[in-house]
Order: sequence, then structure tokens, then C-alpha cells
Amino acid sequence: MKTYRSKGSQQGATLVITLVMLLMLMLMVGSAYNLSGTNLKAVGNMQFRNEAIASANIGIERVLGSAFTTAPTAEQLDVDINNDGTTDYQVSMAAPICLSAKQSAGSSLCGQQTQNMCSQDWNTVWELHATVTDAVTGAAVKVRSGVRVQLTDTQKQTVCGA
Repeated sequence: MKTYRSKGSQQGATLVITLVMLLMLMLMVGSAYNLSGTNLKAVGNMQFRNEAIASANIGIERVLGSAFTTAPTAEQLDVDINNDGTTDYQVSMAAPICLSAKQSAGSSLCGQQTQNMCSQDWNTVWELHATVTDAVTGAAVKVRSGVRVQLTDTQKQTVCGA
């Protein structure tokens, strides 16, 4: 003959197991919430960095599009990266620096002139510095770029020295 245990000895076991499972589920949800917040901050920082570099490139392109070799000066630019009518970033362009000048043997500035006239052309290397500041948070990114510009002897003497 089989004997059965009384139901009283098994009461509450289901409740304890359910509470343990609920506690584990709460821990998983809490850690997922914290992890998603951290990921959101990381994505926001990467977005700021990419937009700041794009803003610096806009500033550098504006300087390159100007006659910066005639009178290099520092300037401030306001950049609206998303075209909503408000300034998103402030770009501070330092005065372009002429790093080096090397006399060119034959250049595109020569045209139809003789080679003797062309010996006065110079290949100059310039360094451009852009500092981008977020108008809201004040966070900053610095970008440095170089460019080669061909100048005549007179232009070279004016902006790069002897």
C-alpha cells in the first residue's frame, strides 16, 4: 500500500521559488536600465564629437575659401549644423600659420612664362587650428588641418617672411 505525504508539508515552496524568480527578474531589468543609460550617454558623446568635427571642417573650408594668404587673421564662426536657425556650435579659428616655404621648380602659376620667371614661385605649407565649443554644454574639440598653397615671391615675402 502506498502512503501519501500530507499536503501541509509542501505548502509555501511555490511561494519561495516565485519570490526568488521575481527578485532575479527585477535585478535583470535594473541592470538593463542602467546599461541603456550608459549606452545613451556614449552615443550622445559620439554624436557631439562627429558634429563638432563637421563644424570644424566647415570653419576650415570657409577659411580656405577666403583669401587667407593675403592677411591671415583669427576669426569666430557660428555654425548651425542642422539648419534650424539656431547656433549649434561656435568655431574659433586661429590665425593660419605659414609653416614652411619651398621654392618650386615648375609650377602652374607660370603659365606661358619662361622657366626663369617661374623660379620665383613658392610651395607654402599652412597650418589651420579650429576649436569648436558646444553652445549648450561648453564642451570643446580641437581640430588641426594642413594645406599647401602656391604663392608668388611677393605673396610669400608678405605672409611667410624671408
